Amino acid sequence: MLQGKKILLGVSGSIAAYKAAILVRLLVKEGAQVKVLMTPAACDFITPLTLSTLSKNDVGVTISENGSWSNHVMLGRWADVMLIAPASVNTIAKMANGICDNLLLAVYLSATCPVLFAPAMDEDMWLHPATKANVARLLSYGHRQLPVHKGELASGLFGEGRMAEPEAIVSYLYSFFSAGNQTKPLAGKKALVSAGPTQEPIDPVRFISNHSSGKMGIALAEALAEAGAAVELVLGPTHLSTLHTGVRISRVVTAADMFDRCSELAPSADIIVMAAAVADYRPRNVADKKIKKKDEEMSLELEKTTDIARSLGAQKKNGQVLVGFSLETNNEKEYALKKLQDKNLDMVVLNSLNDAGAGFNHDTNKVTLLSRNGHEQALPLQSKQEVARNIVLAIIDLQHA
Repeated sequence: MLQGKKILLGVSGSIAAYKAAILVRLLVKEGAQVKVLMTPAACDFITPLTLSTLSKNDVGVTISENGSWSNHVMLGRWADVMLIAPASVNTIAKMANGICDNLLLAVYLSATCPVLFAPAMDEDMWLHPATKANVARLLSYGHRQLPVHKGELASGLFGEGRMAEPEAIVSYLYSFFSAGNQTKPLAGKKALVSAGPTQEPIDPVRFISNHSSGKMGIALAEALAEAGAAVELVLGPTHLSTLHTGVRISRVVTAADMFDRCSELAPSADIIVMAAAVADYRPRNVADKKIKKKDEEMSLELEKTTDIARSLGAQKKNGQVLVGFSLETNNEKEYALKKLQDKNLDMVVLNSLNDAGAGFNHDTNKVTLLSRNGHEQALPLQSKQEVARNIVLAIIDLQHA
């Protein structure tokens, strides 16, 4: 979707400027043509040489570079989209009020393409009425704001103001450029995806969980949306998210929460992908106060949680496609095929923790797709986004089988 797209990236003075290097690398890898503009303040955080090397283009900082006073006009007409990321509180204020005191702002005021901006600042700045008014003005111009994230900020505080992660921005650009494409294979379909871990409380401060980050499930939700589906993502506790406009998120915590939400959404879904790492057991009794450390040993009595995939498989309607995941450490294929049959799945995605670069928290994955019709497809080690797209292609084949 980004192959050949001309993307003009504006980088302003924020600690989040370091993420511009990752963003440029991802965009170039997707086949986009990237030109970078920097404010003088941004050069204090990351060098133009770094971004020039990654983008394979000169980086613009001053209006008079290369002896041209009109480079801002040419750049403003070159791009398919202008993206300011990070957009500092100062740059947002200048954009909103038409101030033109550096090359980035001169190009912004000359741009004939759509403009997107990804704010990055401390929470107090983000919540200030002046910033809210400036953002509202930019939105009134028809620009699009990428949502800010909540997390640890440069000040050391925790709150809103973090710039969207580069992977999420790339996903947003996918949805931006794909809007209006009516030839998508899953147009008109509804998809349900579960992702991430669950947390099963022991007491008010402790819980049982696992190492799932949610990356694979989020990538699947985005790939389904790219293919045209309207996606409901039921997401366990993770700091990750998605900006894809075709994905709606329901945040849950426990296995029971995830079961309830998936059960609510499943009847209307054409495609169901259970990618979450749901706890198999939970504490039978949850303490209402913090358990104090006193004895040498402590025993927890556990009870089974509801198997969500099995429950949905038992209620599967004609025409629904149900996909499950099987993360194994031994007898991988045997266990995966057993899940395929026992849970009434149409396809199971086999993940082995014995494969380097696969499994929890990696940006890559190596899987084998096992279908009810006997088809087996082993995918090589790929980025989770590429794995997700291959899984979606297999789902499309199942729909037409």
